[in-house]
Amino acid sequence: MNGRLSELLSSAPPHPRRVVCMTEETTEVLYRIGAEELVVGVSGFTVRPPEARKKPRVSSFLDANFERILELKPDLVLGFSDLQADLGRELCKRGVPVFLFNQRSVAEILQAVRVTGALVGRAEAADALAAELTANLERHADAAQGLPRRPRIFFEEWHEPLISGIRWCSELVELVGGEDVCRESRASHGAKGRIFEPEEVARRDPEGVIASWCGRKAKRDKIASRPGWAGVRAVVEDQLYEVKSSYILQPGPAALSDGVDRLARIVAAIARGEKLPVPRGADLRGA
Repeated sequence: MNGRLSELLSSAPPHPRRVVCMTEETTEVLYRIGAEELVVGVSGFTVRPPEARKKPRVSSFLDANFERILELKPDLVLGFSDLQADLGRELCKRGVPVFLFNQRSVAEILQAVRVTGALVGRAEAADALAAELTANLERHADAAQGLPRRPRIFFEEWHEPLISGIRWCSELVELVGGEDVCRESRASHGAKGRIFEPEEVARRDPEGVIASWCGRKAKRDKIASRPGWAGVRAVVEDQLYEVKSSYILQPGPAALSDGVDRLARIVAAIARGEKLPVPRGADLRGA
């Protein structure tokens, strides 16, 4: 190679070698495709995989320690959604390359897995991970065909105000055999379009409630005491469940593996007129 060209190309590697992840799903993807050595900084909310928590924590969801990020000398920062747009803008102003994902659907999550791998030169491994996750979804979709019925489900992402599940949660509920009673709200890109009055959800009379309050433990009394909910079938029959947000509310591998696995067990139990147990020390039933 020409010496001058070689010198020019040596100023940056072919693919990023130092990656900061401001949300946990990209961290999980990089670990699952064998690229954990590239991760030099993570979100403080990271829980998957557990060993990733040993990495320097440089951000929450809405805030970031810009000076700490710069000290890590990243050649790529990964973020998620319009809510991190200001963080991305500030990092760009400081000369840091940033890629912001904005996935909302199951298909977009799988695409984001592939894109993450491609960005760091691990496209083949990312394709394999996406195929593994897709096979798990296919398994649950096939199993749902054998359920005796499709129960009405309300997936709640927050309690005050009452917010229905983001698009991938709604899609997964239906994939495993449920009917999302607030299905129309999945078209909303932001949370404001998924706010419902408790009385309206009660009118739709869900047979099961699946709560996943981001970063907070769901409470039975908060659900059962809502206006008009005393006669809701899910309350009357005690079909109130919780799925931890770390399993289902991050748009990455967790939602399409552990998250959907739990949704499937819950929906199948409700469809068969059964009840899953309440875990020790928990307030709601679990899977």
